[in-house]
Amino acid sequence: MTFRRAGNASVTGEIPVFLMTVTHEFLDEPLRFCSDPTTRLSTDPLRYGIVSRGETFEFLPLTIDRPEDSDEVQPVIQVLVKSLMRQLTPLLRSVTTPALVTTEVVLASTPDVVEEIWPEFDLVNASGVGDDVSLTLTVDALSSEPFPSGAFTPGDFPGLF
Repeated sequence: MTFRRAGNASVTGEIPVFLMTVTHEFLDEPLRFCSDPTTRLSTDPLRYGIVSRGETFEFLPLTIDRPEDSDEVQPVIQVLVKSLMRQLTPLLRSVTTPALVTTEVVLASTPDVVEEIWPEFDLVNASGVGDDVSLTLTVDALSSEPFPSGAFTPGDFPGLF
């Protein structure tokens, strides 16, 4: 309820924080990032982020466009990452299968309460200039296939008629 009230208020002290969890078979453990430097995690090295449900999400300057909620188009999330950490660039270039990305929204005041979630989107494209990278996330193409895929017509299945 606080999330909805904060979203509809003209002025609010609530800060929505996007959380991204990236998993891939080549990663030993998931990568976790957040869109707001809510808490100082350490001083040497200086790191900011947020702890949500016992997991630490590192701050990474990113903006996320929510997926369109429509039956006509496939859901797509666009993520713009500013100053992508250099150690992630070789990973993005080396993998041939898509990573799975779960995106969540929490409030900075209640980081353990997930307000919105978009689970297991495929990372299908990463492009950019310099340290800025644009990521395209979409759901598995099979989930957008019509069901049933065919029709039982005399032309396709003459043995039934």
